[in-house]
Amino acid sequence: MTRIHRVLRPATARAPAFSLAYVRTGPRSQTPIVVIPGGPGLASIEPYRALRRHAARGGLDVIMIEHRGVGHSRRDESGRPLPFSAMWIREVIDDIAAVLDDQGVTSAFIVGSSYGSYLASSFAARHPDRVAGMILDSTLQSTSVLTLERERIRELFWDDDDIAHAVRRLHATGGGGPHLLEVIRAAFELDGERLVRPLVAARLAGTRGLTWKALEMYAGRDESIVRIPYHYEFAIAGAIGFRELHYGAPPDGHPLDPAGTYAALAHRFPRFDGEPFDLLEESRAFTWPVVLLVGARDLRTPPDAARRVASGLPDATIVGIDNGHSALDTHPAVLLNAMRHLAAGRHHRLPALASRLDRLPRPSLAGRLPSWLRAGVRLEGASRR
Repeated sequence: MTRIHRVLRPATARAPAFSLAYVRTGPRSQTPIVVIPGGPGLASIEPYRALRRHAARGGLDVIMIEHRGVGHSRRDESGRPLPFSAMWIREVIDDIAAVLDDQGVTSAFIVGSSYGSYLASSFAARHPDRVAGMILDSTLQSTSVLTLERERIRELFWDDDDIAHAVRRLHATGGGGPHLLEVIRAAFELDGERLVRPLVAARLAGTRGLTWKALEMYAGRDESIVRIPYHYEFAIAGAIGFRELHYGAPPDGHPLDPAGTYAALAHRFPRFDGEPFDLLEESRAFTWPVVLLVGARDLRTPPDAARRVASGLPDATIVGIDNGHSALDTHPAVLLNAMRHLAAGRHHRLPALASRLDRLPRPSLAGRLPSWLRAGVRLEGASRR
């Protein structure tokens, strides 16, 4: 059983003292790999046991830190949930530094996925002497990525082709419901056009079947905040998303606006206060190697976001993969191989290996879910006929 370590984070003017939880697995090395999941709200310890097990078998020394306000780091020393006032990115990245201090680690490879990639680069900006190299998986480095999201989504689903025409008809009739964008975005990230096309056709025909409902549950956001203890807990850590990453950005008045994803929750969280770093500028000083994993079907951090970041990095390696959002969660074998190559100084070989990486097996759910959903749409269509 993996031992959970704890380091006391002292009280500050904004936060009570609390016990920060983390794990370290695999053979010890001088330069471990710190893996930071997305969110804010994803836990680190329970959801990624299999990832750490595979990493250890491959000889990787991995540290994962439970984000403040989540899971094993949710409560202060008196047992009360941490307040919103304790949720700031600068404090989160100083938590990472405190764990490295607790383990006697001078520098580490920093790996971040989605929101975790923002934390990874923020850590590098604040503690550059402690970074040996980085992997940014589904690169999020600026709130301006919203513009790229809008452009990519509307290019796919609103401009002039047959899928866009069907989506426009669905939008015009209101048949897609309040989660139209979330459903088609999730379907595209999971399986591309071959799932989106029959799914939208079925909805136009009047079928709101189990497949559509499953994707609504999977991707939709409403005023209820789903909490899966020790796995996903947005209620406290989500304050960072709204206050520093502009999750409540105003809509632009046009259809299929991703700014509306978290709109129903905005009244529960602090208002936007500004980003803590200008990471697009800060990253120009990153002298260590940076690998950027880019999913061709990623609509939340589109490929153009990674390419924009890479253009300002002194030593960037872009690895394009046939994937949606977050290889950490949907294609971890790719991330594990990228970690091994980076730790061994062979990261520049990764682009040439992309097609082989794509063919690596995925976890059972991530690997089977697209085919299950396609089968569901076909069965619903046959039943309708």
